Amino acid sequence: MSTQNTLHGNQPELTVVLFRDDLRVADNPALSAAVEHGAPVVALYVLDEVSPGIRPLGGASKWWLHESLSALASALTELGIPLVLRVGPAQQIIAEVVAESGATRVLWNRRYGAGEMAVDSLCKDQLRAQGIAVTSFHATVLFEPWTVQTGAGKPYSVFTPFWRACRNGAEPRLPLPAPGPAVSGQTPTLATDTLEQWNLQPSRPNWAQGLRDTWAPGEARAWERLQDFLHNDLAGYAAGRDFPGEQVTSRLSPHLRWGEVSAHQIWHEVSAVRPHLSPAALEGATKFLTELGWREFSWHVLFHSPNLASTNWRSDFDSFMWPELDRDALAAWCRGRTGVPLVDAGMRELLKHGTMHNRVRMVVASFLTKNLLIDWREGERWFWDTLVDADPAANPFNWQWVAGSGADAAPYFRVFNPELQAKKFDPQNAYIRRHLPEWGTPDYPDPIVDLADSRRGALAAYQDFKERRSEQDLR
Repeated sequence: MSTQNTLHGNQPELTVVLFRDDLRVADNPALSAAVEHGAPVVALYVLDEVSPGIRPLGGASKWWLHESLSALASALTELGIPLVLRVGPAQQIIAEVVAESGATRVLWNRRYGAGEMAVDSLCKDQLRAQGIAVTSFHATVLFEPWTVQTGAGKPYSVFTPFWRACRNGAEPRLPLPAPGPAVSGQTPTLATDTLEQWNLQPSRPNWAQGLRDTWAPGEARAWERLQDFLHNDLAGYAAGRDFPGEQVTSRLSPHLRWGEVSAHQIWHEVSAVRPHLSPAALEGATKFLTELGWREFSWHVLFHSPNLASTNWRSDFDSFMWPELDRDALAAWCRGRTGVPLVDAGMRELLKHGTMHNRVRMVVASFLTKNLLIDWREGERWFWDTLVDADPAANPFNWQWVAGSGADAAPYFRVFNPELQAKKFDPQNAYIRRHLPEWGTPDYPDPIVDLADSRRGALAAYQDFKERRSEQDLR
């Protein structure tokens, strides 16, 4: 397309491309399309925590966002694209940037949360009414949520047939390479915030040192981590992924959550190495893609059940009688002071490193909802604030799965025993010792609940729930 078209006098045609949870330059359809249009490009990131339906970020997520946007700005600079940072309601900010720049086109990759889709829809209608071209692209999930349905035309509620339908359908599109440099031109100088002005990183107190020691956010590190995992860790993944003391997980979840690497890139990189794998590594690759499918399933469930973080997916679970909140017990769980070693080790890992081994996530979630009988929403909110990979879909989806209220959920009467889990999956106590140095010393507290008694209490509460539900069904 010619760059000679003008708007507002001699100002050249210009494209604005929005970044949200897609903080990468490779396999970014909106960015690639913007560059291909052959006009100067401005990148825009709006920190919107005020529009209706938008959930404010947690503290650990804000830390990651600061680092990731810094890396993205450097990558975009190499393409001749400035990154503009603004804070406020997205609809207003986008309209302001379009007016200030004289842009004729706005591009973005689609989002699937209800609040985010509502914002994007309003932006699209407003911009098109002003004669601005708006195009959105498929980038965040392998298959868009409305494209995978049962034979009856309904969304899947069970993972296994869902993932079978995905694998038996069309192959996910090939990932796009990083675009070449954008066309140089009279790109307007736009006012931009600095990351420091946003105060995303903690200072008083500075609790993020453990995050800095553990993670290197950004697209380059995400790609390095993916390649390292595929070439060095796949053989031990299937057998070792449940053992938290071993370092065999991919550690890609925060990179995927922030879109520093895409699901399409992961899918096709795994496909590329499959023909060369040993039987053990091939088993690991299959299991790894299944975990990618679980993440996919959570986004499809969220699309069809937009209140997943606040409302039971199983509506009949609304009648479950959670006891009055024991705030002391909740505080002990949050701080890793329950006196149950595997639970406390997991919560300490979370506080220091912003992550937790997946097997241990299930254990601590079961302990909160079953042994302490605390509503899953309390745990979901704590994870949302403390996880660097706090995913809008996976976080509430997985909490509801453990609690028994979600799609394809573990039955409520399944109660993870932390002591048995530790004996089976951390037999040398490597994980516990790593994250709980005071374990076995006088400084370590006694258990706040008896595991056997609290398990019986959970089962009694579930039996009461079943009986009351049966009575309601008979009315």
